[in-house]
Amino acid sequence: MIIRDYQSQDAPALTDIFYDSIHNIAIEYYSSAEVHAWAPLPKEYEYWQQRFDAKPPFVGEIDGRIVGFITLEDNGHIDWTYTHPDYQRRGIAGRLYQHLEGVARGKGMARLYVEASYLAKPFFAQRGFSELGKNDTLRHGQILTNWSMEKRLD
Repeated sequence: MIIRDYQSQDAPALTDIFYDSIHNIAIEYYSSAEVHAWAPLPKEYEYWQQRFDAKPPFVGEIDGRIVGFITLEDNGHIDWTYTHPDYQRRGIAGRLYQHLEGVARGKGMARLYVEASYLAKPFFAQRGFSELGKNDTLRHGQILTNWSMEKRLD
């Protein structure tokens, strides 16, 4: 897998990965109503194009196919970590995270933090993140639960 910087033309594929992973994987952890509140259909390509352009992720690619992405903000926040449903449990997110942590350390960041879903919580815990608290967020009439987690890099 190659890990590269985001390019604007990646946005449709990243949007598909976001929606498809939530609708196909997160459904194991969240109700149908919660999944539809998290990623309402139809897919909003223009909206996500703007979001990705504003917060460009690192992109994982295998044989020219985008298979995952992760975002590091300047303050150490990891906003998105998603893997294509066809590439789950193959180490894609782990390799993207390793790349992100290397970049964060190279920039001298003192900590990384994330709001992790049920699915992502064990992933980040395995990488040394500590749980800070549980969050219940109202989105489109549904309460979505996640956890604030952080990892000190200093």
